[in-house]
Amino acid sequence: MTKRTRRPSDIGLSRRQLLKAAGSTAALLAAAKLNFPAGAFAQDAGPEVKGAKLGFIALSDAGPLFVAKDKGLFAKYGVPDVDVQKQASWGTTRDNLVLGSEGNGIDGAHILTPMPYLISAGKVTQNNQPTPMYILARLNLDAQCISVAKEYADLKLGTDAAPFKAALEKKKASGKSVKAAMTFPGGTHDLWIRYWLAAGGIDPDKDIETIVVPPPQMVANMKVGTMDCFCVGEPWNLQLVHQDIGYTAVNTGEIWNKHPEKSFGMRAAFVDKYPKATKAILMAVLEAQQWADKAENKQELATIMAKRQWINCPVEDVYDRTAGKFDYGNGKVVENSPHIMKYWRDFASYPFQSHDLWFLTEDIRWGKYEANFDTKALIAKVNREDMWRDAAKTLGVAAADIPASTSRGKETFFDGKVFDPENPAAYLKSLAIKRVEV
Repeated sequence: MTKRTRRPSDIGLSRRQLLKAAGSTAALLAAAKLNFPAGAFAQDAGPEVKGAKLGFIALSDAGPLFVAKDKGLFAKYGVPDVDVQKQASWGTTRDNLVLGSEGNGIDGAHILTPMPYLISAGKVTQNNQPTPMYILARLNLDAQCISVAKEYADLKLGTDAAPFKAALEKKKASGKSVKAAMTFPGGTHDLWIRYWLAAGGIDPDKDIETIVVPPPQMVANMKVGTMDCFCVGEPWNLQLVHQDIGYTAVNTGEIWNKHPEKSFGMRAAFVDKYPKATKAILMAVLEAQQWADKAENKQELATIMAKRQWINCPVEDVYDRTAGKFDYGNGKVVENSPHIMKYWRDFASYPFQSHDLWFLTEDIRWGKYEANFDTKALIAKVNREDMWRDAAKTLGVAAADIPASTSRGKETFFDGKVFDPENPAAYLKSLAIKRVEV
């Protein structure tokens, strides 16, 4: 006897009833999705997407992204398709973040800490249109440098920029221009070189012209005399020394010990839509930071960073300072520098809100924000230290490696100035050179 296939009508359901039931189920599912935060619907599922597009600039503080990609950490956490893309400049990084991957841009980046704030506030975007961003982690502390041209070798400049002032005035009197290069207006390098110059009595807006030069182009520009000094991350300061074009005046850790530097930031739209994928990406970055900070990994780290697809430089231009040896190029050599780049130790990865407040306060100092700008409200939107804590907890990070507070407290600079996050106005008032009245 031939086995008969049962039709819907055989079990008392018409085609119309089936369609109606299916439609009701779909409506219920849609309603359920609307009532849960993004990603909460499938609690047991992995990341919502398998990757994201992340940007980087050729600098050693992007090392954790290189390590996470090269050593398969993104794949380990279920996001194997993370694409880490080189950007030509910080301006390009900004433009691609505004576009997002849907617009053929990027979803996140290794980025100067003030930039997610400037972008979120619409201060550096076309038509001042904000693109909301989140800071998910800090990538490193210390180890940027301020370098000066060889023509100032006899000054042997260090933390005190005062002797530089007379030299610059003499050069200007001869009819030549004097310029200080940084990498993005209102960014970290801009703020470090401004702090150093101003502490030495040099007004960075009146006594010298500040110009923007992408990090990989600093050495070539110094070689042809484009600028008198610059601030940038490695390996470009050491490459300058190796090419005998100039020397390192100061490691920025000498200006502010254990200062925050780059961050890992992502578009809020991506994070809100794909929270599980974001957490997976963040976990990979945090594990890469832990690996990169170990002394026994420094040689391999330098080899990875020097690769063509990453920094694209000789390993010797990146290794010494990665390992803590700083030859300043002026006779000063520091072995085992306390200002070595820190990727994990000293809470390097945790994005302290108090540090974000310092960057915002300095950008108020130089006119990037209004004097009465609501910094706390913006920090509450941009800083996602809660996501960092969640990722760290899932990774099994020891409690001792997780800060108890969102503030690191008072910070003291080389010139004796103190930044109290409870009273940023007092800090601003203490600074002699500024663009804002307090």
